[in-house]
Amino acid sequence: MQVQPYLFFDGRCEEAVEFYRGALGAEVMALMRFKDAPSEPDQSCKPPPGTENKVMHASFRIGDTTLLASDGHCQGKPNFQGFSLALIASSDAEADRLFSALAEGGQVQMLLGKTFFSSRLGMVADRFGVSWMVYTAS
Repeated sequence: MQVQPYLFFDGRCEEAVEFYRGALGAEVMALMRFKDAPSEPDQSCKPPPGTENKVMHASFRIGDTTLLASDGHCQGKPNFQGFSLALIASSDAEADRLFSALAEGGQVQMLLGKTFFSSRLGMVADRFGVSWMVYTAS
């Protein structure tokens, strides 16, 4: 069994995936737009007018982890609360680089520094509001 995070960017999914590609080396596995979905008789998957080119479903890999993402209802109000994605770096230098990349345009919640259990730990909400905990495994 696997548990995979599914993130709803509410209209900024493609931008987010491209950001993670550059910042974290994300590899896009799949990307389907609303206009590519087969029509359904009940229109339950019909996107709001003008959002046909938005992302209905994306799958991307960061390291060994696959994340799923979508623009959802394209309301422009993403809400990422109650969780953080933990990003485990293999070295302090890698933790520094990843943290800096995620902080670009985001908000640092806890400066990257030494703790009793890790040589590096920091928390940042990226420019999309997704909360990340970056740390080095000791």
